Amino acid sequence: MASMSAPTPNAEQLELLGGQLVWRIGKDDSSDEVVVRLGYASATPRFAHLPRLRSASDDDLQEALAKNAVVIEWVD
Repeated sequence: MASMSAPTPNAEQLELLGGQLVWRIGKDDSSDEVVVRLGYASATPRFAHLPRLRSASDDDLQEALAKNAVVIEWVD
């Protein structure tokens, strides 16, 4: 399940963990927010149990980043 209370890794930690992480980027169907789901590779099966995300274009992601409006969900 997604958890918003997990600590947010910093850039150095993400670099070190990069090969062990999986992610999905898309738009939430109900809110139209750009969502980044991030978790360890071992959490991959749990991604399938979360609500589907619609496709998000590079422009959608850039716009959300510029507005600081990207939702990050840690999947554990």
